Amino acid sequence: MNVVGYGCGTDSTAMLVGLWRRHVPVDLILFADPGGEQPHTYAYLKTMERWLKEHGMPGITRVWYTTRAGERMTLEQECLRSGTLPSIAYGRKSCSLKHKVVPQEKFCNHHQPCLDVWAKGGKVSKFIGYDAGEEKRLVNALPHDLRDKKYQKEYPLMEWGWGRADCIRAIREAGLPLPGKSSCFFCPSMKRREIRTLYHRYPELFARALAIEDNALPNLTSVKGLGRNWAWRDFVEAERRQMAIREVFSEDDLPCSCHMKGEMHETDG
Repeated sequence: MNVVGYGCGTDSTAMLVGLWRRHVPVDLILFADPGGEQPHTYAYLKTMERWLKEHGMPGITRVWYTTRAGERMTLEQECLRSGTLPSIAYGRKSCSLKHKVVPQEKFCNHHQPCLDVWAKGGKVSKFIGYDAGEEKRLVNALPHDLRDKKYQKEYPLMEWGWGRADCIRAIREAGLPLPGKSSCFFCPSMKRREIRTLYHRYPELFARALAIEDNALPNLTSVKGLGRNWAWRDFVEAERRQMAIREVFSEDDLPCSCHMKGEMHETDG
């Protein structure tokens, strides 16, 4: 029983392409949806679904976190209800575990083919897309992998020696567009350039991210906002001020360091 944990990013997409090229059987492809992926990721899922169907591979099974009452709860809803930021802002990874790992394991715990393997004392093979440049992640995961009694973790990209460039090449050779980065639109790990892109391309999503940050603000002590030691709101307001300055002044007429327009004023002596 071979299961793929699909993240809809470059590495995991290349891994699916490589498994198909090497005729490695895939029985189940799981995508854990936290409910806050950016639009390009949800669009790419449809693209990948078509490619998988055309190449005789199973479709993508979407899973997500549910409460004890069986109701779906997105990471955004959880943050708003609890008045907190995603756990990675505090240096923890529980948001990924709760909304990515747990839903996949819960699905497999009720998936009959997996149950059949475990009933016979075997392990389900789970393929994970760490590329050849991510040895540190593998080293960190190894102790847990060795203790896992239910899954045999496999890292095909590392086995093939595929780095990021190899993954990109494989995706393009398969006739697929590149998927772009997969992350929640309010992820504290986003770089400033990615925040700028979100602000300009998806202003409604950016507003929802600020709502999470503003809602958590009264409860923050060790961090200042979604940027950990800085707030997204402060960042974008600083960007707006800079843009306003550039609209008022020409490139040759920007304020100097003393905040006076034009040439530096004369100094005594």
